[in-house]
Amino acid sequence: MTHFLTWYLTLTFLGLLSFPLVYTLFPKFADRGYTLSRAAGMLVWSYIFWILTSLGLSANNLGGILLSLAILAGLSLWAASKTFSDIDSLLKWFKKNSRLIITVETLFFLSFAALALFRAANPEALGTEKPMELAFINAILRSPTFPPRDPWLSGYAISYYHFGYIMTAMLAKLTATAGSIAFNLMTALIFALSAIGAYGILYNLQSSDSRLKTLEKETQHTFHLSALLAPLFLLLISNFEALLEILHQKGIFWKANSPNFWTWLNIKTLNEDPATLVPIPERFWWWWRASRVVQDFDLAGNFREVIDEFPAFSFILGDLHPHVLSLPFTLLAVAIALHIYLGGWHGESSIFKFRFTLSPLGIFIVALTLGGLAFLNTWDILIAAALIASAYTLKSANEKGWSLQRFEDFLYFGMLTGIAAILLYLPFYLGFSSQAGGILPNLINPTRGAHLWVMFGTLLLPIFFWMYTLWRGKINWKLGFGLVLGLLFALWLFSWLITWVASLANSTLAVTLIQMQGLTTLGEVFSQATARRLQYIMGSLTLLAVAGGAVSLLFFRKMPNNAEQDERRAPSATSFILLLTLLGSLLVIAPEFFYLRDQFSTRMNTIFKFYYQAWLLWSLAAAYGISTLLKKKSGIILFALILTTLIYPVYGVMSKARANTLSLDSAGYLQEDEAAAIEWLKNAPDGIILEAVGGSYTGYARMATNSGLPTVLGWPGHESQWRGGYEEMGSRQGDIDMIYSTPDWETAEGFLTEYNVSYVVIGLLEESTYLVKEEKFSRYLELVFSQGSVRIYRFP
Repeated sequence: MTHFLTWYLTLTFLGLLSFPLVYTLFPKFADRGYTLSRAAGMLVWSYIFWILTSLGLSANNLGGILLSLAILAGLSLWAASKTFSDIDSLLKWFKKNSRLIITVETLFFLSFAALALFRAANPEALGTEKPMELAFINAILRSPTFPPRDPWLSGYAISYYHFGYIMTAMLAKLTATAGSIAFNLMTALIFALSAIGAYGILYNLQSSDSRLKTLEKETQHTFHLSALLAPLFLLLISNFEALLEILHQKGIFWKANSPNFWTWLNIKTLNEDPATLVPIPERFWWWWRASRVVQDFDLAGNFREVIDEFPAFSFILGDLHPHVLSLPFTLLAVAIALHIYLGGWHGESSIFKFRFTLSPLGIFIVALTLGGLAFLNTWDILIAAALIASAYTLKSANEKGWSLQRFEDFLYFGMLTGIAAILLYLPFYLGFSSQAGGILPNLINPTRGAHLWVMFGTLLLPIFFWMYTLWRGKINWKLGFGLVLGLLFALWLFSWLITWVASLANSTLAVTLIQMQGLTTLGEVFSQATARRLQYIMGSLTLLAVAGGAVSLLFFRKMPNNAEQDERRAPSATSFILLLTLLGSLLVIAPEFFYLRDQFSTRMNTIFKFYYQAWLLWSLAAAYGISTLLKKKSGIILFALILTTLIYPVYGVMSKARANTLSLDSAGYLQEDEAAAIEWLKNAPDGIILEAVGGSYTGYARMATNSGLPTVLGWPGHESQWRGGYEEMGSRQGDIDMIYSTPDWETAEGFLTEYNVSYVVIGLLEESTYLVKEEKFSRYLELVFSQGSVRIYRFP
């Protein structure tokens, strides 16, 4: 409870400290950036701390953190002096907007408390990616400077997007919170920041509409409530998989030993006899299936796993992975795009021969945010940059009309802010390597329409119904849908064209592709892959409908003269929501034809990242759409249907929150002897640990993970993913085996010296992994810790 309150008060103080700055920066918003102040303050504060420490101007300690906070305070005080004549004018704003402030503060506290309580009921950092995430937090806490040390590969810096873990470590150090507790509090904090960030975007969108249409004051007051739909759709509304679980469990549509709806749907577990399954929520990890809705098979019938996470799943799972850490800051990028679209930071900037109708301050804010997103979760920078550049272009088109110049605006603005973002975060890129190895065509696996609707139906339904209400006036839908249809065909044709060209240049590549599909010629692959794409055509038709509808309404709708003039004078929330809808569609369309090449050699990660970003954009569009539809009876019925998917978070919490006692300590599961050894290492002088090496998602590397000291080698599979290969690891895994198993001291001493080892750990895990010859250690090294089954020797 103490740590929870400390974090809550710290973030509340940070929000208040940053508010004068965001108030000055976001004049076009009805809330003046109040809902963004915590996330924006966290980004600026963390950037200052990181860049100063990376440049050697401060240290990774409490002094450096407080120095950075003082700089942020100075910026905010400067902004306050420029904006507010005295303290009374600031207090008047708070009084005038008291309803908004009370709603936001209540939402933040309840969201933070609810997720913290849930994490306290299942706090363990066990399985999935949790040990990795905890290892990064503890490693940053123990690193004397930046870049922080890789906890699982001694002698190297972290080669992964880790800005979110720096933020976590900053808060942990400032509040004197152990890394194992900060792990769970940060998960709760991200949930709460995302809730108020989404709320703020919808509130400001609705308020911008109210200024256009001069709605009555009573109607404007409802925005404080209707804006709550945004965090609901983003964080709690789920896909239809849990609802299908309930229907399947009751045997609805099931016919034993014969084809039925469930065998046609073909989602794992749901195609099994319900009588053989343990009912939910008691069934082990039933909630995991919701993140594996899309089913890929090669032409030979071999299953290829695909990940299709969404936020509600992420918070049930409890991983503090980069795609989760970046959520509130991606929402900040959406808010920046909206502010630009509404005319914020209007001015003139000239760089080389390029002129922009955005002030240098606006360009800097965009670059700082985009660079921070790349450092948080590199995948997010593409969609954020595209959204902000599109909003800038759309604003220019509202002012000057459409022409070829608008497309140049999009490209030049995107290039400028992208380059500026890289320069602002250059120290990160200098030490960053990746497993990404180019782009590959997806020839075999289009997404089935049924799976797409199970995954996104809760968002697509309100979007489609809302777009239907806009279908008035003269709309050149043939051109809009024709452009999207042409895009789909061009992507399909291009994917095969580059495959054909590659096969001519490298016959081995073609042979490998053909053999993997169990066929004999490339023509057979083309024939069967095309037949499958036609068989699964409903997925493409769905995407054609949503993207074509958005394009038609956004670019090819002619309203009556008065309405058209009104929209030209001031941007409309409708256009911005259509832009979000269109970009979300493009994110889902992209992996239908191409995916990023990585060590998995499938579209698994591309679907994972792109669908997650699409969920964020479409959830905002769906929330806005349903807020307008709720005025009609049909909208209420639709909303009731969508609310049935709350079964997922409710049953998910029931399944996971099963601890007998509440604790936020993610390391509380450790066996007593190992916990004592880790505590000793936390207080020991800095040094490198030698411990057992093993596979990913296991208990290996537990000493480095929990103490923050680097180990010679942790999870080799993850290191290869982060670095794009095994070159840096070299022969470490075999050398560690030799150190433990050789009876010869000189051999062991040579390797200990080579890897600069300070502490040799021997516990049950080492003894079960290697044929440990401990005699050499006990003879030549000092035993510095011994309790039960764990010993630690110091190598001088």
